[in-house]
Amino acid sequence: MHDMTAKKEALSAYQPHPNFAKYHKSFPTTAWMRKRAPKNVPLFAFEYGDTGAGNDVGIDHNWAAFDNIKIVPRYGVTNKLPPVEVELFGQRYNAPIGIAPMGGPSLVWPGADILMAKAAQRARVPYTLSVAGGATIEQAAEAAPDVFWLQLYRFWHDDHKIGFDLMRRAQAVEVKVLTLTLDVPVRTTRSREAYAGLASEFRPNVRMIYEMMVRPKWLLALLRNGYPRFATIDQYAPPRASTNEVIAFARARMGGAFNWEEVKRYRDFWKGPMALKGILHPEDAEKAVALGIEGIWMSNHGGRQIEALVPSIDALPAVVSAVGDKATVIIDSGIRSGQDVMRALALGAKAAFAGKSFLWAVAALGDEGPAQLIDLYIDELKASLGQVGALSAADARNARVLHPGRIEF
Repeated sequence: MHDMTAKKEALSAYQPHPNFAKYHKSFPTTAWMRKRAPKNVPLFAFEYGDTGAGNDVGIDHNWAAFDNIKIVPRYGVTNKLPPVEVELFGQRYNAPIGIAPMGGPSLVWPGADILMAKAAQRARVPYTLSVAGGATIEQAAEAAPDVFWLQLYRFWHDDHKIGFDLMRRAQAVEVKVLTLTLDVPVRTTRSREAYAGLASEFRPNVRMIYEMMVRPKWLLALLRNGYPRFATIDQYAPPRASTNEVIAFARARMGGAFNWEEVKRYRDFWKGPMALKGILHPEDAEKAVALGIEGIWMSNHGGRQIEALVPSIDALPAVVSAVGDKATVIIDSGIRSGQDVMRALALGAKAAFAGKSFLWAVAALGDEGPAQLIDLYIDELKASLGQVGALSAADARNARVLHPGRIEF
């Protein structure tokens, strides 16, 4: 068994952010955040964060799959809001809610990576930095030392030289969980993003410059934080490389999905818990467990790669059944509320991670958006669990669930 560096720690009592009540009146759900977001950020920035592949059908399928899941409540059980603390990979967190890795969130709101990291640290929920994010591993570790997870894409060039150095950097700052992403074997097109002016480079045209100038809050954040770039990859690029040169450098050395032989190499090197992100088939989950992987992260990349993939929530029961207690199963793709988190828990996930909604939150509320959204998720989760008679987050798994989209492999 691999050395587990995560430690069980006592949690301080969770307290919502002081501004939660104030903002909750204007933003009672994530839908309200999404509605406000385009008014505060340039159109290209909103489209980048909000879009999916093709015509966004994959996103619609993810949302519909969660909406179709119904819980049969049990009454006469409790009249209190239940506790929602959870243990993941040997460490305690205040809620089974996490921030999923996202490429380029600082394009949506400059500085978003660190804002999300700090909000997660305050709430003591997992924060996952993407290697394609706008903060370095070291910066994220400083902002979220107790809750920091890291996601890696496949850097195949020069026998994975960059990938293994990224793991060394991650170990040096005591990253809690390392995640390898499997679900991007090829690049695909996001049509709304492309139409908005974002292709392979960040090269603002006249329209995009105008969009920036009429969004002063976003522009001020840009002036404070600078243009978004692949911050973690900067040090491997040629000296004084521009933003677009760093992007080009990264894409020339990054690509494809990890094959199983490569997963084994990374698993053998990494000394702490490891998860594989993008698994949807139970046989792939079983293969991961056989290689010593502790975490199965179910995801269809939020509908951003191809529309035709099964929603991860529909594939969840089969994967949970396949791995049993041999791995921790977590999920993303379609999470918009505490009720969605409850649905995922009821079907066997240990935690649910959100990505897109955090981009809505930071676009709608700026620097305070991530903290507000975490509090909203926790508030909704507690209320949802209490309403159906669950005595804790873990107890949701005992609920009776009507799941018409469930897939039998």
